[in-house]
Parts: sequence; C-alpha cells; structure tokens
Amino acid sequence: MNILFFLTPKSEVIYIESSITIRKALMQIQSHSYTSIPIISENGEYIGAINEGDFLRYFKNITTGEPDPDLSENVLKIPRAISYDPVSINSNIEDLISKVTNQNFVPVVDDNKKFIGIITRKDVIQYVYKKLKANIDNDN
Repeated sequence: MNILFFLTPKSEVIYIESSITIRKALMQIQSHSYTSIPIISENGEYIGAINEGDFLRYFKNITTGEPDPDLSENVLKIPRAISYDPVSINSNIEDLISKVTNQNFVPVVDDNKKFIGIITRKDVIQYVYKKLKANIDNDN
C-alpha cells in the first residue's frame, strides 16, 4: 500500500512559517485548537513542529524577576521537546507505522525535503479499524 493513501495535502493543513513571531504562532495554534503544528521554511521545507507543551515549558522557565518574554521574537527561539520526524513520499507503510505510533501526525516530504502534507495517527487507526471490522464481518 502506498502511504499517499493517507495523506492530507499541504493545502488542507494548518502550518506556520519559520519566520513567524511567538505571538502569531500562539494565536495560530489557539485559533485552530491544535495541540501541535508543523513549521515550514519560507522555501517550503519541513523544519519541525511545535506543540502546546513547548510553549508551556518556554513560559514556565521564565523566572520571576526576569522581564516578560518578548512575544515578537521568532518562534524558532522556543526549544522543542519532541521531534516530529517526517517520512519521504517514497516511504513504505512500515516506515509510516513506525513513526505514527510515536507521533500524532507524521509530516510527509518530497525528494527535495519540501513539505507536502501530513498523515494523522487517527486516519491510520480508522483505516485499520475498518479493515479489521470487515474481516470480522466476513468471517461471520
């Protein structure tokens, strides 16, 4: 099976560009109620992802007495604890399953490392559930 069967294309994915400010990134993640969001370079390459926990750890580490964090700084200033490793468009289903068990979404990149979309854990689980249910129904 080709992994593109599960692909949500870039045009349907909410992502942020690497040049965005912390304030705009927070607004983006909040307005869509996502727990994590891909980060894409200005030339379309996948850089990584940032999640709610990254923001929380960043603000938690600001100690009392220090100035408030500068929300106009670049979002890449925030350290990211989890690496959302991508798969290549040419990857096999085993590579995808390996990643999706540890990530709630898997970014997909083309041969030039350009971001082309994501595959969600939910979509993979729903597909497997339907297949299992069909097999059970056929056995009865």
